[in-house]
Amino acid sequence: MTHVQTPQAGRVHEIDALRGFALAGILIANIGFFADPGYAVAGSLPITDGPVAYTISALVLTKFYILFSFLFGYSFTLQMRAAERAGASVRARTARRCLGLFALGLAQGLLVWVGDILTLYAALGLILLALRGIRPRTAVIVATAVLGALTLFWLALAALVSLDPAAATSASDPAEADRIMALATGGPLDVLRMQRELYPPLAASIWLFQGPTALAMFLLGLAAGKTRLLEEPGRWAHLLGRVQWVGFGIGLPGGVLFALTSGSSGPVELLGLAVNGLTSPLLTAAYVATLLRVVRRFPAAGRALAPAGRTAASNYLGQSVLACLVFTGYGLALAGRLEPIAVMGVAAAVYTVLLLLSAWWLRSHRYGPVEYGLRRLTNWT
Repeated sequence: MTHVQTPQAGRVHEIDALRGFALAGILIANIGFFADPGYAVAGSLPITDGPVAYTISALVLTKFYILFSFLFGYSFTLQMRAAERAGASVRARTARRCLGLFALGLAQGLLVWVGDILTLYAALGLILLALRGIRPRTAVIVATAVLGALTLFWLALAALVSLDPAAATSASDPAEADRIMALATGGPLDVLRMQRELYPPLAASIWLFQGPTALAMFLLGLAAGKTRLLEEPGRWAHLLGRVQWVGFGIGLPGGVLFALTSGSSGPVELLGLAVNGLTSPLLTAAYVATLLRVVRRFPAAGRALAPAGRTAASNYLGQSVLACLVFTGYGLALAGRLEPIAVMGVAAAVYTVLLLLSAWWLRSHRYGPVEYGLRRLTNWT
């Protein structure tokens, strides 16, 4: 297999390319909330109407944080090996790294992006540390059980709601959404007030509803890392076509159902969530298989994505900063003024800028700026 060539030896370049790819999906999923913060009040998905909305809901939402979570679990095994080679304590290193991630997430949530997920990752990282001795087979079984339990939960909730559909109907408050929009497009102090109001309840929602799925993907990534799955391409290259057939064949219909039911009320939406919980990992796996085949065929694609993947934390935070400068009172205050297709254009521009900046930065640095700080804290040097 052709590997992406980067200056730093010892890296799994496929992971870097996949992580860079995941950043694009995360940006597309998140930027709708920047473009219209009122959705955070209603707790609904951004850009809920029109072809752009349905495309994003079907193909993007929930798919890429799944990939990012899987890669987090895989990278955890690489960090364990690095600590063992250095004769350092895996427990101490991981605890310090999680502390750093939690601090970054808290700062981002209060200042820039209310939907930050780093605090959740930091907490789950400690759980992964406690489970680091788990066998790969057991990790896969536990992860599958978690995903299955979530599906059963949504199905049971849908059955209960079907008994009294009116009880599940929650009307959004247009006046409150307008107030949040006014804060988002006001001055910097107004933006900070919005962040302070929205971040705590939204963070609790993210921990509650995304936490179990993220933990399951952490465990699958841990199992894959322990078996060095991505480091030994000869073991899986011949299976990529089958993964695509199964992933797209089941995942795409599930994504379409999720898109069609999102925003509806009652048991139909809950049924869509249940189906999406099972099919999203399959569609994500199909994306991964497709990208790996593209990178094998066109190594330049991997080389273009890898710098962003090597500086993933810097890019993740950078996405939020640039989106804030475009949509909130920190900068241009364009929230609520752009059509959905224009919002996607902004996402493409932000991603391109960060890809170019990542490649430029790594010409003279081994790590991204945020990665450098995390590394110093992790290694305590």
